[in-house]
Amino acid sequence: MNRLGRIRFTQCLAAALSLGFAAGALAAPKFSLEDVFQLRYASDPLVDSEGEQVLYLRHDMDIMKDKSRANLWLVDLGTGEQRPITTGPNNISGPVLSADDSRVAYVHKDDVGSQLFVAWLDSPRVAQLTRLPEKPKNLAWSPDGEWLAFAMRVPTDPPTMGQLPRKPEGADWAPPPVVVDRAVYRHDGSGDKPHGYSQVFVIPADGGSPRQVTSGDFHHDGSIAWSADGKALYVSANRNPDWALDVANTDIYRVDLASGEFTTLADRRGPDGDLAVSPDGKRIAYVGWDDRRMGYHRNRLYVMGSDGGDRRELLADLDRSVGDPQWSADGRRILFQYDDKGATVLAAVDLDGDMDILARNLGGKSLGRPYTGADFAVGGDGVYAFTSGTPASPADISVGERGKNRQLTHLNASLLEYRDLAEVEELWLKSSHDGRDIQAWVARPPGFDPDQRYPLILEIHGGPFAAYGPHFAAEVQLYAAAGYVVLYVNPRGSTSYGEDFGNLIHHNYPSQDYDDLMSAVDAVIEQGYVDPAQLYVTGGSGGGLLTAWIVGNTDRFRAAVVAKPVINWTSFVLTADMSPFFTKYWFDKMPWETPMAYWERSPLSKVGNVTTPTMLLTGEADLRTPMPETEQYYQALKLRGVDTAMVRMPGASHSIYKRPSQLIGKVAAILEWFGRYAPESGD
Repeated sequence: MNRLGRIRFTQCLAAALSLGFAAGALAAPKFSLEDVFQLRYASDPLVDSEGEQVLYLRHDMDIMKDKSRANLWLVDLGTGEQRPITTGPNNISGPVLSADDSRVAYVHKDDVGSQLFVAWLDSPRVAQLTRLPEKPKNLAWSPDGEWLAFAMRVPTDPPTMGQLPRKPEGADWAPPPVVVDRAVYRHDGSGDKPHGYSQVFVIPADGGSPRQVTSGDFHHDGSIAWSADGKALYVSANRNPDWALDVANTDIYRVDLASGEFTTLADRRGPDGDLAVSPDGKRIAYVGWDDRRMGYHRNRLYVMGSDGGDRRELLADLDRSVGDPQWSADGRRILFQYDDKGATVLAAVDLDGDMDILARNLGGKSLGRPYTGADFAVGGDGVYAFTSGTPASPADISVGERGKNRQLTHLNASLLEYRDLAEVEELWLKSSHDGRDIQAWVARPPGFDPDQRYPLILEIHGGPFAAYGPHFAAEVQLYAAAGYVVLYVNPRGSTSYGEDFGNLIHHNYPSQDYDDLMSAVDAVIEQGYVDPAQLYVTGGSGGGLLTAWIVGNTDRFRAAVVAKPVINWTSFVLTADMSPFFTKYWFDKMPWETPMAYWERSPLSKVGNVTTPTMLLTGEADLRTPMPETEQYYQALKLRGVDTAMVRMPGASHSIYKRPSQLIGKVAAILEWFGRYAPESGD
């Protein structure tokens, strides 16, 4: 065949393949468990001061090590060319760009520990700056590029109780007793908290000895920013006498680098953080709220002088929780993000309070379930970059200028564009409780036929002050690929609908959120393609609590999976890792003062009503909703004779699937449990 013949043959083959896909003759495969290991996503974009280049972290999965990896990539906005700054099996986090755009600093974690590195952008040079005993975090470059600031824990000796005799040489004694005397002594995902306090350090950017610049028995682990002259740092920290119990009350301080002197700039009752210093150094933008002891407070945007004066709120009428303020290069506007009706929005506001929306498709960082969450960055020449996603793809990097946006990366195109994915549709409905508008999304199985009737999975988010949205979710796609319609809902208490909507469950959770969820199920059934005899329900954390609450109130579901739940509020608030927070904001009084208030909201109080086959699924290292919560419910169901099983994820914390195999293990277990209780053919 000559060259012209080969070209014509190729063109005909391409046309035939195109027609075949369009007609379904060559149907694309469905998304599978194995595909999870092929997913990639972007995070942590950075834009240079000229608005010409974007740096970002590219995350992928190592199927042999069963871990997520992250490397730095650079995109030239003029040519679109991409190249890696780091390569190999790295786990990089927290990148920050120097003011002259020549270097990027980051934290690299390996099997030995986490250290501070610097990479040059114009050559393949990388330098390790530190050999620290603890992990550095919250990196910040000085304006002149000569210094880096970071926070790190400084160890202290653990307490002892009594004096043991000297151990004979060569004796094999048991480890000494461990003494616990702190209100918060462990944390989910990291286990027992080592003794010590987080302090702020500075280190020469060319390498040298780190110098500690804060002190005292307080944690200085909030955001860090430099003054314009490089002589001081602004830090967010809780240095109050009752910091151990009033965990949310952070303030803003100026720390003089020469003397170590602290000057308080913002000290109201409530958190203040996410600091951003204006380019001229004269103003500080930050977010926070006045503590009213509500379950949900929205973050508000403030600006003040660098001396703490002229403090005022911007956008007081924006009933959404804002985050991550960043100044434009000219200092005239502040860019920030907020969640609105399940979507994450990038906006900008000037100092007169005039706001513009720049993008509405931020997101895609949560691979497992469709939570909100995004990153963005501001650079020179009005350019900004952000993580963007869709229900069909995790986070990519998009870039924009004055609201004109374009997508730079397509990290999953070679995988997801060749998979038959579930289509996700928005649904609004009225709650049966009070007629309130409730937002939901429905994912329909690949090859969906509206004339057929499908089984339905109700998947419930946790938080409870959190939000689902139109975002990619491997779990949702896998359930849909197995033939289920998947319904996920933002019931009352969800964020992104304003402070009043969030606080409808204040000291009242669970409650009418149950009605919202049932109303959503009924709304989908009314559309005619769901079999009301094939309903299933699952959810994690707060969603696990609501799943257990549901099966204690109705038997309309064929089977349920309760993941990492709260089952007994009293045992939860006294064993979870953040007891001072949960008891203060989620209840009016302590459990011994109003025991019935805790019991009446506990799913365990309704276990006597349960007939639904119910499986439990929790990480064995979960300290947020500890394993005894799951074990209580499992034993209660067993004692009642209800079909149940307990799936324990070894080594997994509250997220359950920090490792990719745990994500697919969770989904496989849930599908197996639901499959056991599917109706027999012909039923």
